Amino acid sequence: MLTPNLISRQGEIVEVFLRHGWDYMRRLLVGKAPEEPDIPPPAVLRNILTDLGPVYIKFGQLLSTRPDLLPPAYIESLSLLQSTVPPVDAVTIQAFLRQHLNPDEVFSEVNYTAIASGSIGQVHRAILKNGQPVALKIQRPGIEIQVRRDMALIRDIAKLVASTQFGQRYNVVALADEFSTALKAELDFTTEATYTDQLRQNLAKSHWIESHQLAVPEIIWPLTQPKVLVMQWLDGQPILSAAMGSQADKRNALSSLLFRSFFQQYFIDGFFHADPHPGNIFYLRDGRVALLDCGMMGRLDPQTRATLTEMVLAIVSSDAQRCAQLTLQLAEPLQAVDLAKLEHDYSRLLSRYYGLALKNFNTAVAFAEVLEAGTRNHLRWPANIGLFAKSLANLEGVARQFNPQINLIAEIRPLMVDLFRQQLIGDDPLQALLRTGLEFRNLSLSAPRQFGFLLDRLSEETLVWNVNIKDLTSLQKSIEQAANRRSFSTVVAALIIGAAIISSNQTNTQLQWLSTSLFAAATLLGIWLIISILRSGRWR
Repeated sequence: MLTPNLISRQGEIVEVFLRHGWDYMRRLLVGKAPEEPDIPPPAVLRNILTDLGPVYIKFGQLLSTRPDLLPPAYIESLSLLQSTVPPVDAVTIQAFLRQHLNPDEVFSEVNYTAIASGSIGQVHRAILKNGQPVALKIQRPGIEIQVRRDMALIRDIAKLVASTQFGQRYNVVALADEFSTALKAELDFTTEATYTDQLRQNLAKSHWIESHQLAVPEIIWPLTQPKVLVMQWLDGQPILSAAMGSQADKRNALSSLLFRSFFQQYFIDGFFHADPHPGNIFYLRDGRVALLDCGMMGRLDPQTRATLTEMVLAIVSSDAQRCAQLTLQLAEPLQAVDLAKLEHDYSRLLSRYYGLALKNFNTAVAFAEVLEAGTRNHLRWPANIGLFAKSLANLEGVARQFNPQINLIAEIRPLMVDLFRQQLIGDDPLQALLRTGLEFRNLSLSAPRQFGFLLDRLSEETLVWNVNIKDLTSLQKSIEQAANRRSFSTVVAALIIGAAIISSNQTNTQLQWLSTSLFAAATLLGIWLIISILRSGRWR
């Protein structure tokens, strides 16, 4: 049952849809929508989500990480969504902070005017009693109520769309549940704090970069709680706004630092910053680079990391066959996949990049096109692959704006030997050797027993082979139909011959009646046989 608040919010949503010229959702809400949703153009969809407010902006940002659901034009448009909403006034935010912390006991100074404002929280500068400057992220008052209200409507809309072909193809109910889970995690700032700490610790022990040149804020855990996040203040500005002039060497060094740090996250740690847009990468006053806002992170298991490494190499070398094989390891087929067609699509796609100079090769764009080709061939990519693609695209986009001469492949090539060594034996070669030796020992102990069991079964003639042949059922059905038609043909021929013999030798009325009956039966069976052959479409 809809509450007055939900009904009012539903009216607001319909008004936004109508204002932007999208009538489908109004018809859906009143039960008069057509079978297939009429999705608005990318820019219109982005404007609709922006006008609907913070929850829908977050929903658009989630969709921008799912190239398996939307075409590239929509992914690009939704990636521009930024949660820039007016900050809460100083008096309200001060009263909210006092409900969770006693600022007079903790801080010597708090600036209640926000320096950055998002859909879930806003950031303020403060100074602890010990003189340490900190960034204070405070949740927007009342955002939980708004999230619950809008999530209820999103679930209701998902249920309405679920019965359509669109809803079944993209499993919109599961997508709504996934969004709900992600949004609830963002409402708990301790989750972001944990992610931030883990990323900082991972990069601190990296041997691919000079870790002292890269900063991730330290969390002030005694003061951090679900609605208030307190972390180290890093003094700087967005990297694209940094005044470096024509310092080519400095730009090359920072670009390389960024790429190497993210390769470490993608291919070694399997835990990566999923949203490295220009506002989350800062150039600090002391010359370091900082990664901020770890609310959206992705994870890749070891097998996926190894497959992605091969995929990037296959794309660069234009190996369509290998690319198709690796795709089937990563993606879930929604129906039978035509491997030859998939290879053909990849071959046609990758041929555009063959022989291209490294400085002109955009790995993120090529990878996004590979994902799109897989989707066209009825493959569903995992959500973490979408996050990886989004992160890679954002990273390469920022790096190219900051330093147009940079190239991802040129940066990753010197690391390939070390990367494959890491994936083969890990950080502890001795442990990997012992584990491999143990597996060989177990195999050597069990193999003779299993081989002996197989020989016993063969000698006793009790071995049974189970063979499953694809599409064998349809072949069997075709053979049975052909055999049945041959049998009917034989019966019809026998009836005709029998009737002809009786007709030529008839001596009384009874034999004449029998001959006529046989001819009639043969005629009916013959007509039925002809009709069945014509209806099957295989008469030619």
